[in-house]
Amino acid sequence: MITKYFANVLVKFNPFSPAAKSSRLFLARVPASAKLNYKILDKETDIPEIKVEFKDKHVMTANPAEMSLEELKEHFNSHSRRLSIKDAIME
Repeated sequence: MITKYFANVLVKFNPFSPAAKSSRLFLARVPASAKLNYKILDKETDIPEIKVEFKDKHVMTANPAEMSLEELKEHFNSHSRRLSIKDAIME
């Protein structure tokens, strides 16, 4: 996963839910340079969410309960690849 373009990351999840696995694995891959915010959900009715703001101010969201880690990586890599190409052109 290309994470060098992450500026802010917000993760909402219930750590004791079976659906939290994707969220925990995603958190482990967030770089130290990104500002990390998290919210622990206490109700099963609350919807988990991962929201990433990129350095170009583009915001993408995903529901980790419905996606595996591989799907999350592909979802967020789609914009990171665009930024990577833009950086390569600028050099």
